[in-house]
Amino acid sequence: MESGRRLVLLVTLVLTLTAAASAAEEKAAAKRRHAYAAMMYMGTPRDYEFYVATRVMMRSLAKLNVDADLVVIASVDVPVRWVQSLQEEDGVKVVTVENLKNPYENQGNFNSRFKLTLNKLYAWSLISYDRVIMLDSDNIFLQPTDELFQCGQFCAVFINPCIFHTGLFVLQPSMDVFKNMLHELEIGRENPDGADQGFLASYFFDLLDQPMFHPPGNGTKLHGTYRLPLGYQMDASYYYLKLRWSIPCGPNSVITFPSAPWLKPWYWWSWPVLPLGLSWHEQRRKNLGYGSEVPVMLIQAVMYMGIIAVTRLARPSLSKLCYNRRPEKSILILHATLKLAALWSILAAYTLPFFLIPRTVHPLLGWPLYVLGVASLSSVVVNVFLLPPLPVLTLLLGIVGSLFVMAFPWYSDGVVRALAVFAYAFCCAPMAWASLMKVTASLQNLLEREAFFPRLGESTQLSEFNKLY
Repeated sequence: MESGRRLVLLVTLVLTLTAAASAAEEKAAAKRRHAYAAMMYMGTPRDYEFYVATRVMMRSLAKLNVDADLVVIASVDVPVRWVQSLQEEDGVKVVTVENLKNPYENQGNFNSRFKLTLNKLYAWSLISYDRVIMLDSDNIFLQPTDELFQCGQFCAVFINPCIFHTGLFVLQPSMDVFKNMLHELEIGRENPDGADQGFLASYFFDLLDQPMFHPPGNGTKLHGTYRLPLGYQMDASYYYLKLRWSIPCGPNSVITFPSAPWLKPWYWWSWPVLPLGLSWHEQRRKNLGYGSEVPVMLIQAVMYMGIIAVTRLARPSLSKLCYNRRPEKSILILHATLKLAALWSILAAYTLPFFLIPRTVHPLLGWPLYVLGVASLSSVVVNVFLLPPLPVLTLLLGIVGSLFVMAFPWYSDGVVRALAVFAYAFCCAPMAWASLMKVTASLQNLLEREAFFPRLGESTQLSEFNKLY
């Protein structure tokens, strides 16, 4: 009887402590006065990639145990399943907004992919927070940056000597500022690029003259506007020159990729072309995984191996082909068409797999699948046009070699790496040209084969004197 009472008391104590801990966590979360925020909108060819990038960034922040809410400002047309994944799987608070009309889209230098970037201004409407760190999705966090919540009303990094970068900035939400910004949009405030970057640079035009931010040791918040040290927005291009980080300004906390859209780090071809591409994919592997892309890749791999098997079994017997040594002018156009078809088929064999691979897979999965795809489609071209395999695959071998040259991890700096890639390309160029000449010569021999392309206006039954076996 006594042991039963003790058991009941123990269970009650455990349940009470669990409930108290849960209530404390909920209370602490409810009291969070800071937020890391990003935005999502639809209407570009890369919507899915930015969705994946946003999830990876938010999960990496959660893993760093930042003391702030994670918020995504999503336009109303973002798919419901994406919103649910952010909320239920990533623990993100989603704020749904209407797209802001961009009054600069008729400017001569306007880029349509920036049409909805002014949605970033909604960050000033998050007035339930004291400070918000607004982020682009192409940031890699190396360590927490919660000290930035001590900054003033607006703080940003100058990765360009004269213009600050809006990939990361700190702000104090204010409906007055937000309404004033909307008014400035209506009256057509000067905006050099028609995007959020140009508008904010025009709005906070005197930021370059402001002092550098240094977080107070007592944790108090500053007032006013400040420049942030470069370590909070380390441009990836700085790394490529020396293949290491050497930024003395502030903590080396955040890497950003303000490069061409097709060289963003989440694309599988970004590595080893750009060495830091693998860093982003390592963050995705640890935080999100590749479950959505793996089934598609497995299907493609099976399809490519099946193509190779079928073409091996269907390989024609070259010994049965005959040759006609009497060219006719009447079929020169058809011969040229056939040559062009063969060359275009080779080009398609090299390009089609590139576009079929899911764009956000890990490079160590994407490149092998690309090689397998090119090899399988090239085998079809080789068998259809009776070409020698090695010249057709020489370019593929060169691509594989260049990947190893670029991925070599012991270059002293980026200049040496670039010279090594250039030297490799210089050495491979003659072989690539020789392979092209070999392919064209093989096509010419093919066109003379009577069994493949019979002479027009004449029966395929030729006399023994016209055939050379």
